Order: sequence, then structure tokens, then C-alpha cells
Amino acid sequence: MFGFSPAKLLFTALIIAAVWYGFKWLNRVQENQNKKPRQPTQDSSANNRAEPSAQDADYEELVACSKCGDYVIADKKSGCGKEGCPYDK
Repeated sequence: MFGFSPAKLLFTALIIAAVWYGFKWLNRVQENQNKKPRQPTQDSSANNRAEPSAQDADYEELVACSKCGDYVIADKKSGCGKEGCPYDK
């Protein structure tokens, strides 16, 4: 009943090999999908136009206030609002 027959050993080896090669195949498919650039569909491209991308976003440089350490916009020279701030208008 619990003996090791050649048929049982061969069957077990085939099952292990099938699982092993199945995982290898799945990993290869996932790597290929990650390498391909995604083609946007019409629905997703309409959504992308409504929202600005990171490249289109406006960024402003910040500098630390020497009095309190708060960060303020460098170009506008708008201060932190505290007394003695060097960046107040």
C-alpha cells in the first residue's frame, strides 16, 4: 500500500516537473508583459487627457525661512507670515 513502485515514482516526478516548468512559463510570460510598452486604449487616453501628467505639472522651488525653518516659494518671496520673516513682501 505504501510501497515505492516505479510507476508511483515516475508519476510523482512527472507532477513535480509539470509544476516546475509551469512556474517557469508563468514567470517568462510576466517578464515579457512587463517589458512591453502598454498601448493606451481609447477610453484610457480620454481619461489621461483630463488629468495632467507629471511632466505637465507646474513645480516651484522652495527655500527654508532663516527665522522659523518653514519652506516658502523662492520666486514669489511670499513669507511664512511670522514676525521678522525675511521673505515677507
